[in-house]
Amino acid sequence: MKLVTAIIKPFKLDDVRAALTTAGVQGMTITEVKGFGRQKGQTEIYRGAEYVIQFVPKVRLDVVVSDEMLDATVEAIRAAARTDRIGDGKIFVVDVERAVRIRTGETDGQAL
Repeated sequence: MKLVTAIIKPFKLDDVRAALTTAGVQGMTITEVKGFGRQKGQTEIYRGAEYVIQFVPKVRLDVVVSDEMLDATVEAIRAAARTDRIGDGKIFVVDVERAVRIRTGETDGQAL
């Protein structure tokens, strides 16, 4: 099993969710986050005054999938979140040693 974590632009969330549903992903966790990468924040103008936003709003998406679904999941996120502009985000993949469904006690693949 793999944990796929993606940091994406907030307005791409619906597109990514639709792509993951089509790819067969059955669940995900979404968190609103802020951060910066190569962008180093943004400069905005509000009521004629310029100010710097040091942390850009993003959405963090966490999905646990079987090893067989990994490539399709990553590609679905990448294709749906892409705008070809700086700040599109990142995708991280890490191993998951164990998963347990709390209600039933099912483990690993059955818990997904």
